[in-house]
Amino acid sequence: MENSWCNKKVLITGSAGLIGSESAKFFGALGFEIHGIDNDMRRYFFGKEASTQWSLRNLKEQLKDKYRHYDIDIRNNKKLTEIFRRNKFDLIIHTAAQPSHDWAAKEPITDFTINALGTLYLLENFRKYCPGAVFIFTSTNKVYGDSPNKLPLIELKTRFELPKNHKYYKGINETMSIDNSKHSLFGASKVAADVMVQEYGKYFGLKTAIFRGGCLTGPSHSGAKLHGFLAFLIKCIVRGEKYTIFGYKGKQVRDNIHSYDLVNAFYHFYKKPREGEAYNMGGSRHSNTSILEAIEKIEQILNKKAKIEYSDENRSGDHLWYISDVSKFKSHYPDWDFTYNNEMIIKEICKSGHF
Repeated sequence: MENSWCNKKVLITGSAGLIGSESAKFFGALGFEIHGIDNDMRRYFFGKEASTQWSLRNLKEQLKDKYRHYDIDIRNNKKLTEIFRRNKFDLIIHTAAQPSHDWAAKEPITDFTINALGTLYLLENFRKYCPGAVFIFTSTNKVYGDSPNKLPLIELKTRFELPKNHKYYKGINETMSIDNSKHSLFGASKVAADVMVQEYGKYFGLKTAIFRGGCLTGPSHSGAKLHGFLAFLIKCIVRGEKYTIFGYKGKQVRDNIHSYDLVNAFYHFYKKPREGEAYNMGGSRHSNTSILEAIEKIEQILNKKAKIEYSDENRSGDHLWYISDVSKFKSHYPDWDFTYNNEMIIKEICKSGHF
């Protein structure tokens, strides 16, 4: 990548997290001045093991004076406003969130204020201080609630699957309704933020994009029991620790997209932005796996047997099958494509050594 974007500034929330850190490295390599907000709330959500401090240290070491860090909470609008007043940002990438639908039920107000109110604060500062910038928001497939579970799924030996003639066989697109489903409280708070980001695009005519992610993953993921399926599964197998499969016999299907491929999609949108667009973005048919299939693949790569425990009770609102249809994004940005498939992702995490 050429340093063709010198003197440009990007603000990244959740900058030490999986997508935030990938964004910082990606845009830093292009010559952007990186401003990162992260207060390691992941440690509060999931414990010491999930702390992103290691990632922040790596960022500072790699980007050096290209990176400026703010250890603040996005719910602190006064401090956010100070940052926006001092800087004219060209791009805002908002990845900070409470990311677990299980955890949200423990502290609904914490979840909603981070995911919804924090997003609104960012949007309003964006509108007031740098309306010519591009605002990118990482949403979630949980905005569709449990509607995917109403699809006519077929149970196969290692996974659930759709009939090949079904309209969503290629993947779920943006036409699926977000209404009349169980979202989880996390899903509801992300819906609120998702719709608000759309509205700031469509109502105020600002350049905003919403990426409704499938399983976002990669070697920079601080995997935890309640969030980060692949990274946590690999961590358990490497350490010889027990991994619990919650319901669906381990045949639930997820599409996995590498953090680099998602951030590269952000870059394509930044170069040619639109107003209030929502995109389903995951591994699609190109990169997906059931839990059982992932375990088998990881065991092969590591040459180590997993310690698996089954629970008959599935997580409330959990998807039996979710594969993203990325056709809308590819129709808008035909030069974008995947660089990683599922096997490549698993191999890279296994070799990363971050366990």
